[in-house]
Amino acid sequence: MPGPGLLPDGWFREESTMWPGQGQGLKVEKVLYDAKTDFQHLTVFESDPKGPWGTVMTLDGAIQFTDYDEFVYHEMLANLSLTTHKKPERVLVIGGGDGGVVREVLRHKNTKEGIVQSVELVDIDGAVIEQSKLHFPQIACGFADPCVTATVGDGVAFVKAAADNAYDVIIIDTTDPDGPASELFGADFYRNVLRILRPGGIVCNQGESVWLHRPLIETMMGFLKKEIGFATVKYAMIYIPTYPCGSIGTLVCAKSPETDVVVPVRPVESLGFAKDLKYYSTDMHKASFVLPRFAAHLNE
Repeated sequence: MPGPGLLPDGWFREESTMWPGQGQGLKVEKVLYDAKTDFQHLTVFESDPKGPWGTVMTLDGAIQFTDYDEFVYHEMLANLSLTTHKKPERVLVIGGGDGGVVREVLRHKNTKEGIVQSVELVDIDGAVIEQSKLHFPQIACGFADPCVTATVGDGVAFVKAAADNAYDVIIIDTTDPDGPASELFGADFYRNVLRILRPGGIVCNQGESVWLHRPLIETMMGFLKKEIGFATVKYAMIYIPTYPCGSIGTLVCAKSPETDVVVPVRPVESLGFAKDLKYYSTDMHKASFVLPRFAAHLNE
């Protein structure tokens, strides 16, 4: 039986309880992979070559990324966090089995500074890693780097077992909270995340859309600051065409009150790879925290 969203007429239609009453469609040229894993339904397909989107990955019928616009989300998650840390030597990525965030983190290893020393990735679904390597080698290329360690396992259990003060930056690249990532939105998980962060550490996580999930975002931001104890929690808005309403956000959290997450301390323009980026820049970094008036209270 075809996976969620694959229709008999040759189209993929994305629908979800996370954005009720709306959907978007892509014409399917060829299905490359379609199977139920131990945790979710994973589909990879080539979209209509007349359009720009290229190959697409979906999980449980929700678009995760396309060839055409994947760089937006991956560049922002990596650089919003790493450029605001003075010396990000050890980086942990939870989720993100496609490898896109890892690819962007490694740009900071390969600069003249060479600050990043190790990148650990933990994803619960090994099939995502395998299919990304097979169908998206330009995204999964970072897995071949000797400083990268990829573990197939539960991110909640991983952070619980990790030592105190182990990481400078933790990037939480999760699916929406209605699937296998639901425990990655809980109090126990985030208390351990804060515990394993070094002083001056930064956390950057998937933050949903201000157009669709503002009450959830408000709750998460209050929870992370008041209950968990992050000194700073800010919402950054990201524009990406194949996500619902054309946008998604990320919550950037600092352990120390001295950390300013809005103004990079290591601007990419000084690191030597700014010309290789397609979306992120220092100007875009600062601008992403400037929210429309209906959502501006999130960052006040």
